Amino acid sequence: MATPQPCSLPQAKEDQAYVEVSALDGGFVDLPTMYFVLDVAQEKVPRCPSLAFYIVHIPTGTHLLFDLGLRRDIDACPPAVQAIVKMLPVTVPPGTAVEESLVAGGISPQSVQTVVLSHLHFDHIGNTSSFTNATFVLGAGSRELLENSYPSDPKSQIWPDAVPAERTRYLSDADFSTSIGPFPNAHDYFGDGSLYIVEAPGHCPGHVNILARTSSDGAWIYLAGDTAHDKRLITGEKEVAFRIDEHGHMLCAHAHKDDAVEHIRRVGSLLKVPRVHVLLAHDWEWYEENKGGAAFLPGKIPPM
Repeated sequence: MATPQPCSLPQAKEDQAYVEVSALDGGFVDLPTMYFVLDVAQEKVPRCPSLAFYIVHIPTGTHLLFDLGLRRDIDACPPAVQAIVKMLPVTVPPGTAVEESLVAGGISPQSVQTVVLSHLHFDHIGNTSSFTNATFVLGAGSRELLENSYPSDPKSQIWPDAVPAERTRYLSDADFSTSIGPFPNAHDYFGDGSLYIVEAPGHCPGHVNILARTSSDGAWIYLAGDTAHDKRLITGEKEVAFRIDEHGHMLCAHAHKDDAVEHIRRVGSLLKVPRVHVLLAHDWEWYEENKGGAAFLPGKIPPM
């Protein structure tokens, strides 16, 4: 994979709006590195976090979440998910469900106004029933996944009540009308340049990331969801794993590998931009360095 090329992001304006971001525990999943990264040791299976993020829009005080981690009652998931967790064990120790992490940080789940889900996979949607006052925001493509979910499709990993239908907003292709930095399709969520929902193709339909300003003077964070499962893919040190099965079909952690690789390249270009923090949902090394520390609610991830 080529070394990421640099890009630029817009300069802060006078009285620039921004957000504050705090990490949240969301349970853990064992992810064999060989499933995601080409040419690595087969025996390496890190215990990876399913990180979620609490976001406060400073001008309005709006409370958002990005992703909800794992749900504790995994038996409620479709059979396809239960088959996966037999191979990729999940654990949600006491106090590490997202709703518990919020309460421990002094925030009631009922006070959350918006939940943006990166995508509908089981390790990101948590238990939505705790967020009774929130509007759920999903990327273009998620609606079709829900319409063709389990049990209509017995092999689907998605179940139809994953999100509350009456409180869910599906972003359309037309909503992604802004380009910013290396990303051609983004949605300026508040309309003030503080938080962009970025179309993140490749991993699965409807996959989105968040690019947000974390200070009024030029700091940013990029919450990359499942864009990559190892930071060496973002830096260009390694390539996305895949294999061809006996029927000639490509098997990969991403539904569309070429699109995923291109988006990874775009995200990697942010590493050359000053004061941009790129954070993956399953970055176990970052978690080990920061768990229990100031980056987690009630603290916040410091601006770079």
